Amino acid sequence: MVVDVKPLQRLSRPEVAFTFDWTRRAVESRGWEYEVWSEPPAAELENIRFLAGYRRDWLFNPEILEALRDADLDGLPLGQAMGCLPDHPEPQVRSAIYHLLWKQAFVTDLDQPLGPSHILRRSA
Repeated sequence: MVVDVKPLQRLSRPEVAFTFDWTRRAVESRGWEYEVWSEPPAAELENIRFLAGYRRDWLFNPEILEALRDADLDGLPLGQAMGCLPDHPEPQVRSAIYHLLWKQAFVTDLDQPLGPSHILRRSA
């Protein structure tokens, strides 16, 4: 697969459309797939940037991470999941959940600003 990447606001320019059309024909003539990608929607990008702050493994209590991985959080709202380990400080549990979202142990819809009503799903 060949992917062209261009900012969304530039896709409507005639010279960009011409180039992408030419590239598509050349790539597809070889039997390959061709796609054009742009930046994700603003809310998704902000959520990804936010979760990136929770990417470093060494910052999180391994005991809390293990307990969250073992907990049945599938289908729970994020706000409710943050209270699922009452023996641990809620800010540490919340941070660990964000870390596990970053690591994709859990997933949620990132198309809307992240909030307590977001439903957690265990990653496949």
